[in-house]
Amino acid sequence: MFGYVRVRKPDLKVKDYECYRGFYCGLCHTLQHAYGMRGQITLTYDMTFLVMLLSSVYDLPVEEKQRRCIVHPLKRHRTITGEAGKYAADMNVMLSYYHFLDDQHDEPSLKAAAGVHAYKGMCRQVISKYPRQAKAVRKELAKLSHLEAKQSTDASEVAECFGRLLAELFVWKEDAFAVYFRRLGYYLGRYIYLMDAYDDLPEDLQKGRYNPFSGQTQEEAAAQVEQLLLQEIAAAADAFEKLPCIEYVDIMRNILYAGVWNRFDAIRIQKQKEEK
Repeated sequence: MFGYVRVRKPDLKVKDYECYRGFYCGLCHTLQHAYGMRGQITLTYDMTFLVMLLSSVYDLPVEEKQRRCIVHPLKRHRTITGEAGKYAADMNVMLSYYHFLDDQHDEPSLKAAAGVHAYKGMCRQVISKYPRQAKAVRKELAKLSHLEAKQSTDASEVAECFGRLLAELFVWKEDAFAVYFRRLGYYLGRYIYLMDAYDDLPEDLQKGRYNPFSGQTQEEAAAQVEQLLLQEIAAAADAFEKLPCIEYVDIMRNILYAGVWNRFDAIRIQKQKEEK
């Protein structure tokens, strides 16, 4: 479901893209350091955005280094790490565990069972550190599973669950900024769920899986989905602009105003090519 909150590279300055990659690689390094290769597998662009956001709002010190890794074994590359990365790494691992647990409940498989086993011990540590966030993930995924089981066709109602889930994950600290972090996470979570449902629609229809837009083809759903997505991302951007971001603000605006549309635009372009 994750992977939609990323930059639009052609619109970024080279220095900003290198900074963004530094945070992405930094989160990967933090996951590896804290949880090993299993942690690295959970790496997402979406949580990279959260790392930059928290680092900017709280003016957190970061450490920049040149490192080699499995992906870049020959050439050193820039990594940017800090406290926000540690938090995002914990959230990544917790989400992965509950994702596999939810899959095992809905459609038991060897992959789901292996995932639950792999992340269970790690997740216990995260739950003890962040009980509020863990409670929200459990609660909202249970509601989401219930709505999917009853084949709800109210896309907004179903997206609400993931919105509330991400809202709590975006709130690192209950302070004066929490209301805006929660609002940003909420609308961004709704956007992610709706975009993912639209993206998966052809495959879900083919395999007979649940999708809130079932009964429509991707082409038929496009106009409705675009309007929904515009509403969610406009509200998310409004919350973002109320946060006191200075560092990395151009990169984050690129993500919220352009990058989140990468996949939607790619689907539209592909459909236009197929029609020719």
